[in-house]
Amino acid sequence: MPDVTDIAPGFTLPRDGGGEVTLSDLQGSAVVLFFYPRDDTPGCTKESIGFSEQLQAFADAGAQVFGISRDTVAKHDKFVAKHGLTTPLLSDEGSTVCEDYGVWVEKNMYGRKSMGIERSTFLIDADGKIARIWRKVKVPGHVEEVLEAVRAM
Repeated sequence: MPDVTDIAPGFTLPRDGGGEVTLSDLQGSAVVLFFYPRDDTPGCTKESIGFSEQLQAFADAGAQVFGISRDTVAKHDKFVAKHGLTTPLLSDEGSTVCEDYGVWVEKNMYGRKSMGIERSTFLIDADGKIARIWRKVKVPGHVEEVLEAVRAM
């Protein structure tokens, strides 16, 4: 499981709307990766809308933002269209990147154990090192907190 100051695990993932995103191509600017459990669920929708609403503020602060879940690109496309999202969403269907970042975990919901994505956000600096990690994220106020951390870099 990566920690602060570690080099962020690299990846190339397909994104909504087509094409791919490769983390190493983004070096030179800060990157925010927010991992979320599933498209079109209440918390994930609020979080994705929140990042989309602040996307320009993140860009002005020198950061690019990407959402990552195990949903397919087709599901991401529907989610983006339904909610007018502007934040690029990456598809990690095989959960390889989720495992590399330590967010693919056993969850316990009403006594039933299952594997799922723990809502987490990683702030990666321009050199590709992890600057900050938020685990078990609560959505209210989270986008603003991440934006403040980007501005403080």
